[in-house]
Amino acid sequence: MTDICALTANQLVAHLNARELSSREITAAHLDRIEKVNPAVNAIVSPRAEQALAEADLSDRQRAAGKAVGPLHGLPMAFKDTHETEGIRTTYGSPLLSDYVPARDELVVARMRAAGVIPLGKTNVPEFAAGSHTMNPVFGLTRNPYDPTRSAGGSSGGAAAALACGMHPLADGSDMGGSLRNPASFCNVVGFRPTPGRVPTWPARLGWATMAVQGPMGRTVADAALLLSVIAGPDDRAPLSLDQPGSLFTGSLDSDPSMLRVAWSPDFGGTLPVEPEVAAVVADAARTFTGLGAEVVRDCPDLADADQVFRTLRAWQFQHTFGEHYANARDQLKPTLVRNIEQGMRLTGPELARAEELHTGLYHRVREFFDRYDVLLLPVSQVAPFPAELEYPTEVAGTEMADYLDWMRSAYYISATGCPALSVPAGFTPGGLPVGVQIVGPARADLAVLRAGHAFEAATGHASRRPPVIAG
Repeated sequence: MTDICALTANQLVAHLNARELSSREITAAHLDRIEKVNPAVNAIVSPRAEQALAEADLSDRQRAAGKAVGPLHGLPMAFKDTHETEGIRTTYGSPLLSDYVPARDELVVARMRAAGVIPLGKTNVPEFAAGSHTMNPVFGLTRNPYDPTRSAGGSSGGAAAALACGMHPLADGSDMGGSLRNPASFCNVVGFRPTPGRVPTWPARLGWATMAVQGPMGRTVADAALLLSVIAGPDDRAPLSLDQPGSLFTGSLDSDPSMLRVAWSPDFGGTLPVEPEVAAVVADAARTFTGLGAEVVRDCPDLADADQVFRTLRAWQFQHTFGEHYANARDQLKPTLVRNIEQGMRLTGPELARAEELHTGLYHRVREFFDRYDVLLLPVSQVAPFPAELEYPTEVAGTEMADYLDWMRSAYYISATGCPALSVPAGFTPGGLPVGVQIVGPARADLAVLRAGHAFEAATGHASRRPPVIAG
C-alpha cells in the first residue's frame, strides 16, 4: 500500500473496518496531499488540519472501544463552501459572507457528520455557486489538475479538483445547471445529479423548487453511490423528499449491460453546438455500449422548451434567494449574478405560469421517450476545459454564446427534465484534457443510471488516469 490517497473511498472504509489503517493515518495522508498539491490548484479553502487530526484520533478511540460507527466513520472530507457547516466558515465565495460561521449544519452535512465523516475544510466555489467556473473574490481561482491553465468547472469545482488530486476520497456538491456534472467532466471524476427529492434539502426557502439538488461526487461510480447511500433518504421537512431509504444504494452496482436500450446524441439532436473533440468522446461511449452488447440507437427527446423553463425558473429563484443582497450591496455582486437577479425582478406571474406549463409538457415528453430506452448518452459540457482566465466560453464550435449560461445548455436542459444524470469519465482530448459523458435515465431511476455508469466505467478504465499535478 504505497499511496493511501490513491485508494477509493470503498477501499478506505474496508481498511478502516479491518483495522488495517487508522483514521489518523488516512487523515494525515490527505492533509499531507493538500499541503503539497493544493497551492497548484486552490481547491481546498478554510482548512482545519489540527481539528481534523484530533477528530481522527477520537474516531480511532471510538472504534477501538467497540462503539457502533457510521458507514463513513473516520473518513476525511472537505464540504462544499455553499453547504452550511456548524463552526466552520462558509463563505459562498462572496465577500458579503467572508466571515460567516454557521451555528448549525444543514441536512446534507449533518448526515455526513452522523455517518462519521471528519471535516478537512471546505471546497472552493464560484460566487454564490453561480456559473460553471470556480473563481471568486474571497479565495480566487480553482485550476484544473490536468492542466492548471484551464478551468476546473463549477460550481463544485473545488470538490472535483480536490477529488482528482487525492486531497479527499469523496465530495458533496450541488447542481442547478450542471454544478455536479460539469466539474466532474472537467476533472475526470464522477458527479451524480439525483432525481429531485432523492437527497432532501433542509433548510430550504423554496422547498418545492426542483432545479437545484444536492448530490455526491467520487473517483468511481461505486464511491459516489456510497456517499449517496448516506445523504439520500426521506425527511418530512422537505416536501419533495422521496420515501426510499439511502440503503437502496449500498448493494452491488453490477448488472448486465447487454440488456440495456441505449439512446445517444452528440449534439442533442442537432440543436446544440458541441466542440468536435467532445462529440467524438460521446460517439466513443456509444460504441462502448455497443461492445457491451446493448441495443444502441442514435436518438434524442424533444427538449425544445428546456431553455425557457430553466432560465425562467432560475431567474425567479435567484431573485428570491439573492434579492436582499442585491438591495443592500449590489456593487459587491458579480455582474453576471446581478443580471440574473434583475431578470427575476422583471418576471410576471403569467410568465412563471407559462414556464411551469412548459415544464410539465417537457416532463411528459421525456417520460414517454424513456418508454423506449433505459438510458440516454449525451455530452456533459459542450466544450472541453477552457482557459482559466475566461469567466465563460464566449464561442462554442463557431457559435457565439449569448451569455454565461449559454455554453451550459447540455447540462441544464437535463436539469429541467427532473431526470437523474451521471457524469462519468469517458476519455481525453488529443491535448490531454478530460471529457465526461452524461448518462441520463428516467425520473427516479437513479440506481439504474448508476449501474449503467458502473458498467461503462469498468469497460473503459478512464477514471484510473490521474492528473500530472500530483507528480509535479
